[in-house]
Amino acid sequence: MPAPERLPAPGVTDTGEIEELLAKGELTVVGRIREASNAVLLCTVTHEGASADCVYKPVKGERPLWDFPDGSLAQREVAAYLVSEATGWGLVPTTVLRDGPYGEGMVQRWVESAEPEGDTGGLLALVDGEEAGEGWKPVALAEVGEGRTALLVHADDPRLRRLSVLDAVINNGDRKGGHLLPAPDGRLYGIDHGVTFHAEDKLRTLLWGWAGEPLTDEAREVLTGLAAELAEGAPLATRLAELITSVELAAVRARVAHLLRTGTHPQPSGQWPSIPWPPV
Repeated sequence: MPAPERLPAPGVTDTGEIEELLAKGELTVVGRIREASNAVLLCTVTHEGASADCVYKPVKGERPLWDFPDGSLAQREVAAYLVSEATGWGLVPTTVLRDGPYGEGMVQRWVESAEPEGDTGGLLALVDGEEAGEGWKPVALAEVGEGRTALLVHADDPRLRRLSVLDAVINNGDRKGGHLLPAPDGRLYGIDHGVTFHAEDKLRTLLWGWAGEPLTDEAREVLTGLAAELAEGAPLATRLAELITSVELAAVRARVAHLLRTGTHPQPSGQWPSIPWPPV
């Protein structure tokens, strides 16, 4: 299929309006992202004179994973968006669960990256030696061929730090470099949150640079508010209960409580590879 035309979203100015557009608008498939492991369709959505580009991931197009075998990746993407919104950080593009041309699936607002495809805008790098350098945080040594290694680093960027806290809460098992989208307005978004919310520790990420360091005052305040919103009967908890299991919801509460109790960024558990593969 030809590449989709990027359409503006006239009249769509806030999250509520974008959610309504995505949830109620007419979806038209205009392309497919073939590099994705699951079916990812590029669409336009139109409703009452407004239009926008979006991504549609039908449940029918999901490939079962050994640890996520139940065709629930779309629901987990929506759950990740809801938790992101509850933090107030807005790190995940607006995402809804709805019926579409190929059945129920996740529909997410398209975010045009400010960088060329595959470029994370100076957020990740490989450097020689064993020192990250000023403004960078070390992650791990990586083999770069011919017996050489380089240090994988990420920027000491408050946007990334917030994202690392969100990932710890939702137990993101797949935070790759390609899932970071620097937007033209300076905001940073994370995408592809299907492998999240497992009850067991599955955190795999390229954002380990703050591991073991104290959480920021901002993060502790956000987590305190999130704990209240996850309480039994709270609106966020009620919505999450429709998307993930009761055991998984209890695990979210436990992770938030653990972060508040320790006051530090989590460290790799050692039970699973700490970095996703491929990392980009």
